[in-house]
Amino acid sequence: MAESRRLLLYHPPMVKSNLRRRLARLLFRSLLLTALALSGIAGWWWLTFPDIAALAKVNPTTTALIEARAAAARREDRPVTPRWTWVSLSRISPHLQKAVIVSEDASFLQHEGFDWGGIQDATFRNIKAGKLARGGSTITQQLAKNLYLSSEKNLLRKVREALITRSLERHLSKKRILEIYLNVAEWGRGVYGAEAAAQHHFGKPAGQLTEEEAALLAA
Repeated sequence: MAESRRLLLYHPPMVKSNLRRRLARLLFRSLLLTALALSGIAGWWWLTFPDIAALAKVNPTTTALIEARAAAARREDRPVTPRWTWVSLSRISPHLQKAVIVSEDASFLQHEGFDWGGIQDATFRNIKAGKLARGGSTITQQLAKNLYLSSEKNLLRKVREALITRSLERHLSKKRILEIYLNVAEWGRGVYGAEAAAQHHFGKPAGQLTEEEAALLAA
């Protein structure tokens, strides 16, 4: 009986060698498929990555947020009538510029796209509240989402958001980032940008907003 058990457990060297070769081939094929998949994803990202540098001189003609809202309106059979008038930063009240920075991203002028202190603070508040009560997105991150990204929440989208955020900070000045953000932010259904918001809510140009009116818009 013992001899029979030894025979069953015995594997000739050739059998072990063949097994190692099969495992090596399987591992190689798995690595090759993984490399091809990653190359495909990287290629797609490179081909679809937005031309951030162009924003230094060219204003966007639409945004992902505007297109998403328009698509939702069409699905619900509502009229698609966005109000959007682009104005330069010099034509937007300094009160509104300051109020938005204070309200949404107090360290905007100091950070390079990500406010790590703000992220930690938001995480602590969310844990304390037991829910996602507050985000830690900077103005630059919000601009990246408004311009180019869907509302889906997954890891790939967050990575893409981070890459676009860094690209915005690398290619654009803080002044230009703020100018674009104030012109594409949503201030009510179908109302985009500071000029349309000022006209819609107060019946005046964005450059004439008072400190109190700016605070109301930024709240």
